[in-house]
Amino acid sequence: MIKAAVIGLGWWGQTLLKTLSNSTVIKPVLGIDPLAPARAAAQGVETAPRFEDALANKDVEAVILCTPQQHHAEQIVAAAQSGRHVFCEKPLCTTAADAEAAIAAVKKAGVQLGIGHERRFEPAVIEMRRRFASGEFGAPLLLEGNFSQDKFLKLPADNWRLSNADNPAGPLSATGIHMVDLSIALLGRPVSVWARLATLGSDFANGDTLSITLGFENGATALLGAVLATPFMGRLALLGSKGWMEIRDRSHPEHSTGWDVTSVHRDEPPATAFYPPHLAVRDNLEAFARAALGETPYPVTLDEMLLNVRSFEAIQRSVKSGKIEKV
Repeated sequence: MIKAAVIGLGWWGQTLLKTLSNSTVIKPVLGIDPLAPARAAAQGVETAPRFEDALANKDVEAVILCTPQQHHAEQIVAAAQSGRHVFCEKPLCTTAADAEAAIAAVKKAGVQLGIGHERRFEPAVIEMRRRFASGEFGAPLLLEGNFSQDKFLKLPADNWRLSNADNPAGPLSATGIHMVDLSIALLGRPVSVWARLATLGSDFANGDTLSITLGFENGATALLGAVLATPFMGRLALLGSKGWMEIRDRSHPEHSTGWDVTSVHRDEPPATAFYPPHLAVRDNLEAFARAALGETPYPVTLDEMLLNVRSFEAIQRSVKSGKIEKV
Protein backbone atom coordinates (compact mmCIF):
# COMPACT_ATOMS: atom_id res chain seq x y z
CA MET A 1 0.00 0.00 0.00
CA ILE A 2 1.13 3.54 -0.80
CA LYS A 3 0.80 6.10 2.00
CA ALA A 4 -0.11 9.54 0.68
CA ALA A 5 -0.60 13.14 1.75
CA VAL A 6 -3.51 15.05 0.23
CA ILE A 7 -2.36 18.61 -0.46
CA GLY A 8 -5.29 21.02 -0.43
CA LEU A 9 -8.47 20.15 1.44
CA GLY A 10 -11.08 22.17 -0.40
CA TRP A 11 -14.04 20.62 -2.22
CA TRP A 12 -12.04 18.15 -4.31
CA GLY A 13 -9.40 17.31 -1.70
CA GLN A 14 -12.13 16.29 0.74
CA THR A 15 -13.83 14.32 -2.03
CA LEU A 16 -10.63 12.34 -2.58
CA LEU A 17 -10.26 11.64 1.14
CA LYS A 18 -13.74 10.11 1.16
CA THR A 19 -13.13 8.22 -2.08
CA LEU A 20 -9.97 6.58 -0.68
CA SER A 21 -11.41 5.81 2.75
CA ASN A 22 -11.66 2.08 1.99
CA SER A 23 -8.96 1.66 -0.65
CA THR A 24 -6.57 -1.25 -0.11
CA VAL A 25 -3.98 0.21 -2.49
CA ILE A 26 -3.49 3.86 -1.48
CA LYS A 27 -4.09 5.30 1.98
CA PRO A 28 -4.19 9.02 2.92
CA VAL A 29 -2.19 9.49 6.12
CA LEU A 30 -1.91 13.30 6.11
CA GLY A 31 -3.95 16.28 4.98
CA ILE A 32 -2.29 19.60 4.18
CA ASP A 33 -4.17 22.91 4.20
CA PRO A 34 -3.90 26.23 6.08
CA LEU A 35 -7.41 25.43 7.36
CA ALA A 36 -6.64 21.72 7.72
CA PRO A 37 -7.90 21.06 11.27
CA ALA A 38 -11.39 22.25 10.41
CA ARG A 39 -11.50 20.66 6.97
CA ALA A 40 -10.13 17.18 7.64
CA ALA A 41 -11.21 16.40 11.20
CA ALA A 42 -14.22 14.43 10.00
CA GLN A 43 -12.00 12.18 7.89
CA GLY A 44 -9.83 11.09 10.81
CA VAL A 45 -6.64 12.13 9.02
CA GLU A 46 -3.70 13.85 10.69
CA THR A 47 -3.33 17.42 9.43
CA ALA A 48 -0.67 20.08 8.95
CA PRO A 49 -0.73 23.57 7.44
CA ARG A 50 2.20 23.58 4.97
CA PHE A 51 3.20 21.62 1.87
CA GLU A 52 6.71 21.31 3.32
CA ASP A 53 5.24 19.42 6.28
CA ALA A 54 4.27 16.59 3.92
CA LEU A 55 7.78 16.36 2.47
CA ALA A 56 9.25 16.31 5.99
CA ASN A 57 7.01 13.43 7.07
CA LYS A 58 8.88 10.11 6.70
CA ASP A 59 5.62 8.14 6.45
CA VAL A 60 4.49 9.98 3.30
CA GLU A 61 5.43 8.09 0.13
CA ALA A 62 3.30 10.09 -2.31
CA VAL A 63 1.54 13.42 -2.55
CA ILE A 64 -1.86 14.09 -4.13
CA LEU A 65 -1.99 17.70 -5.32
CA CYS A 66 -5.41 19.36 -5.06
CA THR A 67 -3.95 22.86 -5.10
CA PRO A 68 -4.55 25.83 -7.41
CA GLN A 69 -2.96 25.11 -10.78
CA GLN A 70 -0.37 27.89 -10.63
CA HIS A 71 1.40 25.94 -7.84
CA HIS A 72 1.50 22.54 -9.56
CA ALA A 73 4.83 22.83 -11.35
CA GLU A 74 6.92 23.84 -8.34
CA GLN A 75 5.16 21.33 -6.09
CA ILE A 76 5.69 18.45 -8.54
CA VAL A 77 9.40 19.31 -8.79
CA ALA A 78 9.81 19.62 -5.01
CA ALA A 79 7.97 16.37 -4.33
CA ALA A 80 9.93 14.48 -6.99
CA GLN A 81 13.23 15.79 -5.65
CA SER A 82 12.24 14.52 -2.20
CA GLY A 83 11.66 11.06 -3.67
CA ARG A 84 7.85 11.14 -3.49
CA HIS A 85 5.49 9.89 -6.15
CA VAL A 86 3.12 12.62 -7.38
CA PHE A 87 -0.53 12.51 -8.35
CA CYS A 88 -1.65 15.91 -9.64
CA GLU A 89 -5.15 17.14 -10.28
CA LYS A 90 -5.77 18.68 -13.70
CA PRO A 91 -4.41 20.69 -15.32
CA LEU A 92 -0.94 19.25 -14.76
CA CYS A 93 0.63 22.67 -15.40
CA THR A 94 -0.40 25.90 -17.09
CA THR A 95 2.47 26.13 -19.58
CA ALA A 96 4.38 23.60 -21.66
CA ALA A 97 7.68 24.87 -20.23
CA ASP A 98 6.47 24.14 -16.68
CA ALA A 99 5.18 20.72 -17.73
CA GLU A 100 8.50 19.85 -19.34
CA ALA A 101 10.36 20.84 -16.17
CA ALA A 102 7.96 18.85 -13.97
CA ILE A 103 8.19 15.74 -16.15
CA ALA A 104 12.00 16.03 -16.29
CA ALA A 105 12.11 16.14 -12.48
CA VAL A 106 9.89 13.06 -12.22
CA LYS A 107 12.03 11.13 -14.70
CA LYS A 108 15.26 12.11 -12.96
CA ALA A 109 13.94 11.05 -9.57
CA GLY A 110 12.49 7.81 -10.91
CA VAL A 111 9.10 8.43 -9.31
CA GLN A 112 5.60 7.91 -10.69
CA LEU A 113 3.46 10.78 -11.99
CA GLY A 114 -0.32 10.51 -12.13
CA ILE A 115 -2.92 12.96 -13.44
CA GLY A 116 -6.52 13.63 -12.42
CA HIS A 117 -8.17 12.65 -15.68
CA GLU A 118 -10.50 10.09 -14.17
CA ARG A 119 -12.89 10.16 -17.11
CA ARG A 120 -10.50 7.78 -18.92
CA PHE A 121 -11.35 5.22 -16.25
CA GLU A 122 -15.10 5.24 -16.79
CA PRO A 123 -16.19 1.79 -18.09
CA ALA A 124 -18.02 3.20 -21.13
CA VAL A 125 -14.99 5.25 -22.16
CA ILE A 126 -12.72 2.23 -21.77
CA GLU A 127 -15.14 0.28 -23.99
CA MET A 128 -15.22 3.05 -26.60
CA ARG A 129 -11.43 3.11 -26.81
CA ARG A 130 -11.27 -0.69 -27.08
CA ARG A 131 -13.89 -0.96 -29.79
CA PHE A 132 -12.45 1.83 -31.93
CA ALA A 133 -8.92 0.46 -31.52
CA SER A 134 -10.15 -2.91 -32.79
CA GLY A 135 -11.43 -1.26 -35.98
CA GLU A 136 -15.06 -2.12 -35.27
CA PHE A 137 -16.28 1.37 -36.22
CA GLY A 138 -13.68 2.03 -38.90
CA ALA A 139 -11.40 5.04 -38.96
CA PRO A 140 -12.22 7.77 -36.39
CA LEU A 141 -13.54 10.85 -38.21
CA LEU A 142 -15.10 13.29 -35.76
CA LEU A 143 -15.34 13.45 -31.97
CA GLU A 144 -18.02 15.49 -30.21
CA GLY A 145 -17.72 16.11 -26.48
CA ASN A 146 -19.44 18.27 -23.90
CA PHE A 147 -18.85 18.51 -20.16
CA SER A 148 -20.92 21.32 -18.66
CA GLN A 149 -22.25 22.14 -15.20
CA ASP A 150 -23.46 25.00 -13.00
CA LYS A 151 -21.72 24.13 -9.71
CA PHE A 152 -19.56 27.26 -9.82
CA LEU A 153 -22.58 29.58 -9.65
CA LYS A 154 -22.55 28.90 -5.90
CA LEU A 155 -18.90 29.91 -5.42
CA PRO A 156 -17.98 33.23 -3.79
CA ALA A 157 -16.75 35.81 -6.29
CA ASP A 158 -13.22 35.78 -4.80
CA ASN A 159 -12.72 32.02 -5.35
CA TRP A 160 -9.57 31.36 -7.40
CA ARG A 161 -11.56 29.24 -9.85
CA LEU A 162 -13.35 32.42 -11.00
CA SER A 163 -10.22 34.58 -11.21
CA ASN A 164 -9.19 35.81 -14.64
CA ALA A 165 -5.65 36.28 -13.32
CA ASP A 166 -5.22 32.86 -11.67
CA ASN A 167 -7.50 30.85 -13.96
CA PRO A 168 -8.06 32.43 -17.38
CA ALA A 169 -10.57 30.63 -19.63
CA GLY A 170 -12.27 29.18 -16.55
CA PRO A 171 -14.38 26.52 -18.32
CA LEU A 172 -11.18 25.04 -19.76
CA SER A 173 -9.56 24.06 -16.46
CA ALA A 174 -12.90 23.23 -14.84
CA THR A 175 -14.29 20.69 -17.31
CA GLY A 176 -13.02 21.33 -20.84
CA ILE A 177 -9.58 19.94 -20.11
CA HIS A 178 -11.16 16.51 -19.46
CA MET A 179 -12.62 16.57 -22.97
CA VAL A 180 -9.24 17.57 -24.40
CA ASP A 181 -7.66 14.60 -22.62
CA LEU A 182 -10.28 12.17 -23.95
CA SER A 183 -9.74 13.57 -27.44
CA ILE A 184 -6.02 12.85 -27.15
CA ALA A 185 -6.71 9.35 -25.80
CA LEU A 186 -9.00 8.57 -28.74
CA LEU A 187 -7.50 10.55 -31.63
CA GLY A 188 -3.81 10.94 -30.85
CA ARG A 189 -1.70 14.04 -31.40
CA PRO A 190 -3.45 17.44 -31.76
CA VAL A 191 -1.81 19.93 -34.12
CA SER A 192 -4.12 22.98 -34.24
CA VAL A 193 -6.90 24.64 -32.28
CA TRP A 194 -9.52 27.34 -32.63
CA ALA A 195 -11.35 28.36 -29.44
CA ARG A 196 -13.92 30.95 -28.44
CA LEU A 197 -14.74 32.11 -24.89
CA ALA A 198 -17.72 34.19 -23.77
CA THR A 199 -19.50 35.26 -20.59
CA LEU A 200 -23.17 34.73 -21.37
CA GLY A 201 -24.92 33.20 -18.37
CA SER A 202 -23.07 34.55 -15.33
CA ASP A 203 -20.83 37.36 -14.10
CA PHE A 204 -17.69 35.19 -14.06
CA ALA A 205 -14.62 37.29 -14.83
CA ASN A 206 -12.97 34.36 -16.65
CA GLY A 207 -15.88 33.31 -18.84
CA ASP A 208 -18.62 30.69 -18.65
CA THR A 209 -18.98 29.38 -22.22
CA LEU A 210 -16.09 27.79 -24.12
CA SER A 211 -16.08 26.09 -27.51
CA ILE A 212 -13.01 24.31 -28.89
CA THR A 213 -12.17 22.87 -32.29
CA LEU A 214 -9.09 20.64 -32.20
CA GLY A 215 -7.44 19.35 -35.36
CA PHE A 216 -5.42 16.15 -35.15
CA GLU A 217 -2.39 14.86 -36.98
CA ASN A 218 -4.41 11.98 -38.48
CA GLY A 219 -6.94 14.40 -40.02
CA ALA A 220 -9.72 13.84 -37.46
CA THR A 221 -11.38 16.72 -35.60
CA ALA A 222 -12.77 17.17 -32.08
CA LEU A 223 -15.62 19.61 -31.37
CA LEU A 224 -15.70 20.29 -27.64
CA GLY A 225 -17.94 22.35 -25.37
CA ALA A 226 -17.61 23.42 -21.73
CA VAL A 227 -20.25 25.65 -20.14
CA LEU A 228 -20.34 26.71 -16.48
CA ALA A 229 -23.78 28.41 -16.55
CA THR A 230 -26.10 25.54 -17.48
CA PRO A 231 -27.32 22.42 -15.64
CA PHE A 232 -25.11 19.37 -15.96
CA MET A 233 -24.56 17.81 -19.35
CA GLY A 234 -22.04 15.10 -20.19
CA ARG A 235 -21.73 13.62 -23.65
CA LEU A 236 -19.01 11.95 -25.71
CA ALA A 237 -19.58 10.70 -29.27
CA LEU A 238 -17.05 9.35 -31.76
CA LEU A 239 -18.06 8.95 -35.40
CA GLY A 240 -16.19 6.47 -37.56
CA SER A 241 -16.21 5.38 -41.18
CA LYS A 242 -18.21 2.23 -40.34
CA GLY A 243 -20.35 3.47 -37.45
CA TRP A 244 -20.41 5.51 -34.28
CA MET A 245 -20.70 5.28 -30.50
CA GLU A 246 -22.16 7.81 -28.06
CA ILE A 247 -21.90 7.98 -24.26
CA ARG A 248 -24.33 10.11 -22.24
CA ASP A 249 -23.86 10.70 -18.51
CA ARG A 250 -27.00 10.42 -16.40
CA SER A 251 -25.51 12.72 -13.76
CA HIS A 252 -22.33 14.55 -12.79
CA PRO A 253 -19.40 12.10 -12.38
CA GLU A 254 -18.89 13.24 -8.76
CA HIS A 255 -22.09 11.36 -7.90
CA SER A 256 -22.50 9.13 -10.93
CA THR A 257 -25.76 7.32 -11.60
CA GLY A 258 -24.43 5.61 -14.71
CA TRP A 259 -24.12 6.06 -18.46
CA ASP A 260 -26.38 5.39 -21.44
CA VAL A 261 -24.49 4.14 -24.48
CA THR A 262 -25.69 3.93 -28.07
CA SER A 263 -23.71 2.27 -30.86
CA VAL A 264 -24.54 2.10 -34.55
CA HIS A 265 -23.05 0.05 -37.39
CA ARG A 266 -23.82 0.73 -41.02
CA ASP A 267 -27.07 -0.90 -42.20
CA GLU A 268 -27.89 -2.10 -38.68
CA PRO A 269 -30.34 -0.76 -36.06
CA PRO A 270 -28.92 1.14 -33.04
CA ALA A 271 -27.87 -0.90 -30.02
CA THR A 272 -28.24 0.57 -26.53
CA ALA A 273 -26.71 -0.38 -23.21
CA PHE A 274 -26.62 0.94 -19.65
CA TYR A 275 -23.36 1.11 -17.70
CA PRO A 276 -23.95 1.31 -13.91
CA PRO A 277 -22.16 3.80 -11.62
CA HIS A 278 -18.47 3.19 -11.11
CA LEU A 279 -15.77 4.84 -8.95
CA ALA A 280 -13.53 6.03 -11.78
CA VAL A 281 -11.81 8.55 -9.49
CA ARG A 282 -10.65 5.74 -7.20
CA ASP A 283 -9.63 3.58 -10.16
CA ASN A 284 -7.35 6.37 -11.38
CA LEU A 285 -5.71 6.87 -7.99
CA GLU A 286 -5.27 3.13 -7.48
CA ALA A 287 -3.77 2.75 -10.97
CA PHE A 288 -1.27 5.45 -9.99
CA ALA A 289 -0.49 3.64 -6.73
CA ARG A 290 -0.01 0.28 -8.46
CA ALA A 291 2.36 1.90 -10.93
CA ALA A 292 4.27 3.49 -8.04
CA LEU A 293 4.54 0.03 -6.46
CA GLY A 294 5.93 -1.32 -9.73
CA GLU A 295 2.97 -3.62 -10.37
CA THR A 296 1.40 -2.30 -13.62
CA PRO A 297 2.21 0.66 -15.91
CA TYR A 298 0.12 3.80 -15.44
CA PRO A 299 -2.26 4.06 -18.44
CA VAL A 300 -1.75 7.80 -19.09
CA THR A 301 1.69 8.37 -20.60
CA LEU A 302 3.97 11.31 -19.88
CA ASP A 303 3.79 12.25 -23.57
CA GLU A 304 -0.01 12.42 -23.37
CA MET A 305 0.21 14.59 -20.25
CA LEU A 306 2.53 16.97 -22.07
CA LEU A 307 0.27 17.07 -25.15
CA ASN A 308 -2.62 18.01 -22.89
CA VAL A 309 -0.72 20.95 -21.42
CA ARG A 310 0.43 22.07 -24.88
CA SER A 311 -3.22 21.99 -25.96
CA PHE A 312 -4.25 23.88 -22.80
CA GLU A 313 -1.74 26.60 -23.61
CA ALA A 314 -2.73 26.77 -27.31
CA ILE A 315 -6.44 27.01 -26.43
CA GLN A 316 -5.75 30.00 -24.21
CA ARG A 317 -3.72 31.63 -27.01
CA SER A 318 -6.58 31.08 -29.44
CA VAL A 319 -9.11 32.58 -27.03
CA LYS A 320 -6.98 35.73 -26.89
CA SER A 321 -6.08 35.96 -30.58
CA GLY A 322 -9.32 34.73 -32.10
CA LYS A 323 -7.22 32.77 -34.57
CA ILE A 324 -6.26 29.17 -35.25
CA GLU A 325 -3.19 28.39 -33.16
CA LYS A 326 -0.65 25.58 -33.48
CA VAL A 327 -0.41 23.03 -30.68
